Amino acid sequence: MNRILLVEDDQGLCELLGQLLELEGFELTICQDGPSGLTAAQSGQHDLVLLDVMLPGLNGFDLLRQLRQKSEVPVLMLTARGDDIDRVVGLEIGADDYLPKPFNDRELIARIRAILRRTKDKESGSAGQDELVSGDITLYPRRQEAWVGDTLLPLTATEFTLLHELVQTPGELASKEQLSETVLGKKLMPFDRSLDMHLSNLRRKLPERVDGRPRVKTVRGKGYIWLD
Repeated sequence: MNRILLVEDDQGLCELLGQLLELEGFELTICQDGPSGLTAAQSGQHDLVLLDVMLPGLNGFDLLRQLRQKSEVPVLMLTARGDDIDRVVGLEIGADDYLPKPFNDRELIARIRAILRRTKDKESGSAGQDELVSGDITLYPRRQEAWVGDTLLPLTATEFTLLHELVQTPGELASKEQLSETVLGKKLMPFDRSLDMHLSNLRRKLPERVDGRPRVKTVRGKGYIWLD
């Protein structure tokens, strides 16, 4: 049973989501303010965090910033509909995905399951080979780990999946449409910058090559190419 932490101060929404998630077979913990939510999220006892932006005591952005200093637990942010800046900021500081309110119950469950699938491939053969090498980078798909030399990269599950997809086809264009479906588990929609933000975060975490060449080439409007 997957354990989900819901950090949300709306009592009515907490009750509705509690019923929905328990019916879907999830074990749920609820916190209704930022400080208690941060403590619970850092406990290591949950498989995913559903995080609201507007919280008393500590807002969702600050909570996520502090959480990412110690934990890579997957985070799905709940944002206000139409507030694009919330989504961009959330992705920049390490959210795995976002969902604008009000949302469809089925879409929420689908997003949760897509994120959990990306983080649960460690023990299954679906993650591919045991080791994948590209220059100075070594990926261990079953452990969801990426190393540069002797340094373990602090990647979220989404960032690792994106890197894994790119490294598998060096020199070839990986379209945004393809990556959105395989990495994020959703179709690419107009003006959706989720994939761009995850790629930006990944670039920041990848050290520069000794020869100064970029690791990822952006083909504007089409996708990305991994430069081996």
